[in-house]
This record gives sequence, C-alpha cells and structure tokens, in this order.
Amino acid sequence: MSENFVDQDPQETQEWIDALEAVVSFEGTDKAQHIIASLIEKARVHGIDIPYSANTPYINTIAEENQANYPGDLTLEKKLRAILRWNAMAIVSGANKNTSVGGHIASYASSCTLYEVGMNHFFKGPKHPQGADMVFFQGHTSPGMYSRSFLEGRLNEEQLRNYRQEVDGNGLSSYPHPWLMSDYWQFPTVSMGLGPLMAIYQARFMKYMQARGLAETTGRKVWAFLGDGEMDEPESRGAIQLAKREKLDNLVFVINCNLQRLDGPVRGNDSIIQELEGVFRGAGWNVLKVLWGSGWDRLLQKDKTGKLVERMGEVPDGEYQAYKAKDGAFVRQHFFGKYPETAELVADMTDDEIFRLTRGGHSPRKIYNAYKRATETVGQPSVILAKTVKGYGMGAYGEAANTAHQQKKLDNEGYKYFRDRFAIPISDEEIDKGPVPFYQPSEDSDVMQYMRARREELGGALPSRQDNAEALPVPSLDTFKMLTEGTGEREMSTTMAFVRLISILLRDKTLGPRVVPIIPDEARTFGMEGLFRQVGIYDPAGQLYQPMDSDQLMWYKESANGQVFEEGINEAGAMANWVAAATAYANYGVSMIPFYIYYSMFGFQRIGDLAWAAGDSRARGFLIGGTAGRTTLEGEGLQHQDGHNLIQFDHVPNCMTYDPTFAFEMAVIIRDGIKRMFAEKEDVFYYITAMNENYSHPAMPEGAEDGILKGLYKFKDSSAKHKNKVQLMGSGTIFREVIAAAEMLESEWDVAADIWGVPSFNLLRRDGMEVTRWNTLHPKETAKKPYVTETLEGSEGPFIVATDYIRDYPERIRQYVPGEYYVLGTDGFGRSDTREQLRKFFEVNRYYVVVSALKSLADAGTIKADVVAKAIEKYGIDSDKPFPTHA
Repeated sequence: MSENFVDQDPQETQEWIDALEAVVSFEGTDKAQHIIASLIEKARVHGIDIPYSANTPYINTIAEENQANYPGDLTLEKKLRAILRWNAMAIVSGANKNTSVGGHIASYASSCTLYEVGMNHFFKGPKHPQGADMVFFQGHTSPGMYSRSFLEGRLNEEQLRNYRQEVDGNGLSSYPHPWLMSDYWQFPTVSMGLGPLMAIYQARFMKYMQARGLAETTGRKVWAFLGDGEMDEPESRGAIQLAKREKLDNLVFVINCNLQRLDGPVRGNDSIIQELEGVFRGAGWNVLKVLWGSGWDRLLQKDKTGKLVERMGEVPDGEYQAYKAKDGAFVRQHFFGKYPETAELVADMTDDEIFRLTRGGHSPRKIYNAYKRATETVGQPSVILAKTVKGYGMGAYGEAANTAHQQKKLDNEGYKYFRDRFAIPISDEEIDKGPVPFYQPSEDSDVMQYMRARREELGGALPSRQDNAEALPVPSLDTFKMLTEGTGEREMSTTMAFVRLISILLRDKTLGPRVVPIIPDEARTFGMEGLFRQVGIYDPAGQLYQPMDSDQLMWYKESANGQVFEEGINEAGAMANWVAAATAYANYGVSMIPFYIYYSMFGFQRIGDLAWAAGDSRARGFLIGGTAGRTTLEGEGLQHQDGHNLIQFDHVPNCMTYDPTFAFEMAVIIRDGIKRMFAEKEDVFYYITAMNENYSHPAMPEGAEDGILKGLYKFKDSSAKHKNKVQLMGSGTIFREVIAAAEMLESEWDVAADIWGVPSFNLLRRDGMEVTRWNTLHPKETAKKPYVTETLEGSEGPFIVATDYIRDYPERIRQYVPGEYYVLGTDGFGRSDTREQLRKFFEVNRYYVVVSALKSLADAGTIKADVVAKAIEKYGIDSDKPFPTHA
C-alpha cells in the first residue's frame, strides 16, 4: 500500500475487519486463514503487489484460551528454580572469591525456567523406554546444570567449590566439555554457532539411524538451547533450510531472547525476535513466540483498541532492556504512557505491579505450552523464541544491565539481595562468614522428592553421556591384500585406493552397515560415484524423479534408506554430520564408522572449529583430505592447493594425522584406525591425506607395518657401493620424487641413498616430545630415545627430506634426527599449472632433491662445491629466481 494512500471510506474498511472477526468467532482461525490466502492469491492475479511478511504481531503465538493446563506443581517448581538459581550463582561467585577463573551468572539466571520446564516435563533421560533426548545446553549456563546435579547427588560440594579448577583436583569444567567430563556432557557448545549447526545434523542423523534400521529413535527429540546473540553466527542459521527440507520434527530450537549480547543489545534499534521469526518462518519452521507472562493476558483482553499490541510491536529492543533495568514508574511513563489508551490499561495498577509483569520466558505455563506444541508438531522443526531478562533476579547487581555478562561475583549485600529475591533460607551470618553457602534441602523435603520423581518418570538425570556400544571386529590385513601386494603395472591414485578400501569394508557383513560415507558434492571427482548405485544416497523422501542418467551403470540413486550422505557444497554441514556419526557410539549405543572425504584445502581453515569440537566430543572416525598437497592438483591454483592442513589438524590433541604415498600405507593406517577406535574404543580420530595422481604402487616392504603406524619406516636400502651416502626421506606424492632422486644420485653422481617413508612427521614429533619430557622428569633413569632417533641412528650420511607441504611440517622433527637435516617444502602462494611445473616452482622435484643431497655432502666436505654447481647447470635450475614465498 502506498505511503500516500488516504482511506476515503473507513467505514467500509471497518466492515471488512468486522467480517473477518465474525469468521474467526463462528468458523475458526483455519477458515479465516483460508479466506485471507484466497484473497491474496486473487489479488496477485490482478497484479496487485502484496508484500510478503513472515512476521506475526509481537504477542504470544499461543493465546491464553488455547493453553493447556500446567501438569506440574507450580509452587514446588518455583522453590526448585529459586534454589537452582542461588546455587548456580554461588558456584560462580565462590570460585571467583579468591581466584579470577571467571564464569557467568546472568545467562542461567535468564534461562532457568526454560530448562526447568523441560527437566520436569519433557526431557527424556537415558532410562526412558523411548531412549534419551539429546539436549544441547547453552555453554554459558553450565553452572545451572551443575547446580541441579548437586541437588540430585551427582556432584558434591567439593566439585562445586572447584568450579573451573580442574588441574589439581576434583573440579568442574568451565563449559560443556565431553573430553573433560566424559560421563556427563554430550555436546561441546560454547563455541557459539556450532550448537545450532550440530543439533540440526544430529536430528537428521537420528532419522538416518531409524531409516537404516540401526537404532529405534521414533520418540527421541533433539533440543538446542541457544542465545539470541548467538544467532548472528553464520553457522547458527546456515542449515535451517535442511531442517525443513528433511522435515525434522524431532528438532526443537529454544532461543533465549534476553535481547542482550555480551556487551549490549542484540538489536538496540530493532527487534531480534521479529527478525528471527521472519527468518525461521520463511525457512518453513514452526515458530512459537513466548513473549509475555500470564500477567499480560488481562491487559491484552482489556485492549479493545489494539493500542497495546501496537505499542508492544513498535518498541525497539534497546528500550525493552531499559524497562527491566529501571523500575515500574519508568515503565509506566515510557512504555504505557505514550498513548492514553495504554496508560488507561494500567491506571488501576501500582508501580510494583507493573514491574512484576513478567516476560514469557519466565512463565512456566507459557513455556510448557510452547514445548507441548513443539513436541506435537509433525513434519516441521520448531523454534521457540522466549523473551527473558538477562541476569533475572540480580537487581542492581546486573539485571538487564550491559555489564551483566561480565558479572562474576557479588558482594555480601548482593548475596543478601539475591537471597531475599528468591526466598532462600540462609542467614546473614552464614553469608557474612563466607564462603558463599550452597543450599540443599533435606532429602525428605517436598521439593527434593518432587524433583527426583519427575526425573525418574522421565528416565533419569541429564546431562548424561554413556558409551554402551559393542566393540566391532577388526578385519585382518589380508582383507586388503589387493592393496598391500602392489598394483604391478596398473596405476592408480591413493584416492582410488581409498575407494577400493571402502568397497571392501562395505562388503563386510558386520562392518558394512556401519560405514557412513560423507561427500560434499565431489563424489565423481574422487571416483566414488559407484557408491550411488551400490548403497544409495540418503534422502528421507526417496527419489521422486527419474534421474537423467538412469540408463547408465552408475546413475544418481537417492533412497529413503540410502547409506551415502551427498552433502552438496557444504563443508561445515558435512563436518557436523560427520561429528554426529562419529559420536553415534555414545548417543545411540551403536558404533558407526564415518568417512568424510573432501578437498583438503577446504579442510581445517573452513571447519577447524568443528574439528576441535570433534576432538572435544571424543569423535571416532576418518577424515580424508582429498587432493592433498600443494602440487598434486593440476591447474586449479592458489585456493585449491593445501600445504598446511597436516600441521593444523595436529593441533587437535586426539587427531592422528597421516600422509600416505602408497596403497599399502593407506590400508595399514585405516585398519589400525578401526582397531583403535571401534575395537579398543580409543577416543581418537584420523586425518588422512589422499591424492589424485595415478602411479603404480609397490608391495608393502616386509616388516614395515609398525613403522608405518609410528610414522617412519625403511622403504629401501641402497645396495650400491659408493664412496658417499645420504638418507632420503619423504611422504605423499613427493615421496615418489624422492625415490626418483635416489636413483639419479646413484646412477649420475655416484652417491648411494637409503630411502625412508615418513607417513607422519606429526606422530614422530609427538613421540619425541613425550620421550624428552620423560627424560627431563627422570634424570636418574637411563635416558630413552625418541622413535625417530632410535630408528635413524647409525644411518650413514646427512638426511634430506621433501614433502608437498610447508617446511614447518618436516621441520617438526629436526631436533630428533641424529645428523644434519635438510628440508624442502612448498611455502608460499600456489599457482595454476601442471604438477611438473608446480614442483619446479616450489623446488621439491627430484632435481632439487638431488641438488640438496649433493649440497649436504659438500657442506660435510666429502665432495667439492663444483659438483653441486654442475648439477644445477645440468638440470637447468635457475639459481636467481625468487624464493617461492616472494614470487
């Protein structure tokens, strides 16, 4: 409608409005919705532009007359919430009394009711017949969960006193960390944005497990508790369309809309709730707004002019924050006082009564009805937008203040205010004496009995993490003999070796159903399209179309019980899905074996936060970095060339990293991973590189298996008898250049060369650090030797190493190598060209290996510098070209 439009017949307009009211009154809202939708459709036929809006008025979605009765004891639950808020505050304040370990009081204070309605009436525990719900607890609210577990007897006072003090004793983790509290927390969520993303893919994986007959999940839900400020993270909103597309009605987002970020308003000049409603409704979610507590119902009923609803919708969030930071007189003047009609609504109320009008997120009745509606919704995910006050109950000590998030402790007057606000039976003397006392009612008290009865009925305490999965059998190495015995004249890439290995595993009757291939729209690049036909692509809708390639051998086959996840161009989503599969042993009691293969360059720097969360989650599975290395991928250029991900993945302490060159290395490493992760239940995961360069693969050298797994093995002894000798080392595709260089040194320069495969410089470094530490702390014991030192000791000549990665990667073992050590690598930006040209540019090809070997001998004084100069001239090396990092 034009801004300049003037209604010439307001009476007619009112008649249309009255007609709509009559339809609603006599035929219901569904009929009214049908009429409005029909009118809009007809208007668009006539070319009338009807602007789309996904927003509803700024009021509760569920009207008072449509509310179900609350099933719990409101009085006892109020007492319980008061105790939980007090103890959560005491945990953080007490820890910071004599330390500076930090923590958060305000977040749980605002969301306590959101959690407690769920704990008392919705969240199913591990002993529930339908199985446990999965709850992604907001990271900053962890003190509230500890507070409840203290009342339940799961945590003791010593642990609460040692909040955020874990090193020397019986302490508690700052945030949800499964690595640190492995039988308690399920999901790491404090890296904001990961919780929403992982929750969506967990809900999807839950459906996958059901569809494939691997777990019964029909009655289970995934609940994700999020902050309104957190929803600005791209990951928070990045997969919400997937949730609608796959009809994840087992998923509920609960967004705590306290209108504040860490430093101030989320949307000071706007409304974050209306923004989020538009986003989620537009994406097809069931949106439930819980904005106003029960006290507002009477005012809304009195609002015959609509001015109250109008006023509610026009106030920006910055003002709503101020209303709760001030007092009732301020609210009367600045909120209700704008219009005579709204001022009249509260004329009979005192300022205190006005200030006690609560927001919906603090009303158990309103929250219960929203949860009930969400859990009964079929075919859609649900999001609950619950309006709360940050620091609820803290008064002048942080309630609705911009500083609320930084509030770590209170003074004694603050404790007394908090105590009085929530009627906690603790005396002034106890507070003054210190430390801040916890409160625990007697075991036979009504509130304790009620709390335990509710959780018992719902299946036991939460949060809870359990590993009840059975150990899986380990295939013998003979199972992969087509890979370990060499390929003869046939050429293939390590990526194809991986594909063949996957095919072998899929044929295994026990392991096959547990294999979860995950591919981000690169299956044909990696030669994995055969899996489409073999096991199908998972899609809950099945295949509703005739594929254009259905007449071909490897046609694109989607299936409701398909095994492959073909994720599209979405590394973050694929990684979140991998984490869900890699933690299935703890969340479903069923071990799954996920393999996620992707372009290695789009690895850690794109999904690094999720990789770290995987480590925290005790994930078990394989990440395959395809087209790894800076020179392996022809023609693609800078942004596709990976020279650093092996170092980055090594930063995750429980990630095992390998850079195999040959099929036998790939087979040995993956078999060992299955053994460690799924038979011995070790909480590690693997990052393994794979390349797309084709070449023949030799048989595995005898006795090499143990060295491959440790990171270093003898590939070939030099049989030549020459005056000079060197030791050549390498990994990945450049290891083949090293092998070629050894032949050149012997045939052209009269230098013998032993050849060493180094599938993992990272594991060698870890071993070296561990041994060095042991020796330092055991000065009277016989010193141990790092594996690399012990293995290379006695080898004649200097050591020359070349890889397809930055020099920092092989440099990591320099201090453990027993001799002079020369490193070649691929530092700098990439280029678009052939492999041969790229290896020349980065100076890692066979010619540079030969020159480096000769230079090392010249440095040792065993050959003349003239020999090195002759080699440089012979191979056409430009001695004056810029260093690759500057080119």
